[in-house]
Amino acid sequence: MKILCISLGCDKNLVDTEKMLGLLRKDGWEFTDDESEAEVVIINTCCFINDAKEESINTILEMAELKKTGPCRALIVAGCLAQRYQEEIIREIPEVDGCVGTASWDEICRVLKEVLEGRQKMCFGNLTRLSDAGAGRVVTTGGHYAFLKIAEGCDKHCTYCIIPSLRGPYRSVPMEELVAEAEWLAEGGVRELILVAQETTLYGVDLYGHKALPELLTRLCRISGIWWIRLQYCYPEEITPELIGIIRKEEKICHYLDIPIQHASDRILKRMGRKTSRAQLKSMIEELRRQIPDIALRTTLISGFPGETEEDHEILMDFVDEMEFERLGVFAYSQEEDTPAAVFDDQVPEEVREQRRDEIMELQQEIAFEKSESMIGRVLDVMIEGKAADEDVYVGRTYMDAPGVDGFLFVNTRKELMTGDFVRVRVTGALEYDLIGEICDESAQ
Repeated sequence: MKILCISLGCDKNLVDTEKMLGLLRKDGWEFTDDESEAEVVIINTCCFINDAKEESINTILEMAELKKTGPCRALIVAGCLAQRYQEEIIREIPEVDGCVGTASWDEICRVLKEVLEGRQKMCFGNLTRLSDAGAGRVVTTGGHYAFLKIAEGCDKHCTYCIIPSLRGPYRSVPMEELVAEAEWLAEGGVRELILVAQETTLYGVDLYGHKALPELLTRLCRISGIWWIRLQYCYPEEITPELIGIIRKEEKICHYLDIPIQHASDRILKRMGRKTSRAQLKSMIEELRRQIPDIALRTTLISGFPGETEEDHEILMDFVDEMEFERLGVFAYSQEEDTPAAVFDDQVPEEVREQRRDEIMELQQEIAFEKSESMIGRVLDVMIEGKAADEDVYVGRTYMDAPGVDGFLFVNTRKELMTGDFVRVRVTGALEYDLIGEICDESAQ
């Protein structure tokens, strides 16, 4: 039987999907990306914000039609939406045969077997456990880069966020397991490791009694075949001098940090349950740039949080203008049920949230273009991602660009390159979020 697996939401969810695929492959299943061939459909869902929830529901409904029109015999819903709304999913969408929670994806083979035997299966493990797929997973990112999920869950309890309820408390993956997984990925051709978790900078506190991310990074840097190591989801209050020092010291660690600050108004930060002030954020950013002058900083913001006034919005705009983040994204606040912020009295109208989001992004567009223009003339290492059809142009990424969220560098060359190759490129032009360049050293690595 052939399985179609659809992964929605974040890269942390994607890792769970890849490990489910690894278990299914080991169990003898085949995979397809053709809906007309799928006898089993598994959807790993997201419901972090309302847009993600709608995408997940629409995908389930679309795949439910396959049970009426195609060979599909089983439809299983996994992930965050299943964890949050399992009873509603089964009641409202009778085509769904099973639900698997966020801490139970390692039971996917057993669930699928029982579903095919005609038993509707609900599988929801204790949110304090760590799911275990053992060795092996199916890497779906092309093979040249992969995400390494170093922890599960979150203890921060920001007032707008449902994740602790869906994923449980913070649980670090033991270091030996992570090193073994990274070595396995490198043996399979992965050249860039992207470390992810709900919060990467707290790694190890629960297992080892201290922040062990610097130690983990040191060990990962020793793995042959890995060229780049990238850090995402670093909470600003948890960034230590030791972590900054290891980023500066180790050549394989990209001078890139993803730091979700969410806002810059002290009043709104406090209402969000965040642990930093505007002054602390500014001090931390300035220290990072002093210690690592070429660092690229990415952040995410929330516009229109309950109680946000026009003055708060202007404070945030001024902060963005002053800090000049290399990369920045903005979400209009999503009023998520079962979160403290959802019942705050002073909800901001949706059109105002979106207007403020658009204003921030317009400002960031100007900053991004100036940053791009300043790169002209620089020589950078570029990882090749693919080739433009019918053109002598390759698409690549620099150390400043994480896959899926940041820009590209378009490389003009007639030389034949392969995905995953590293080349030296001189930047010759700039677009709003992307760069243009030419190879200055024709030897691919």
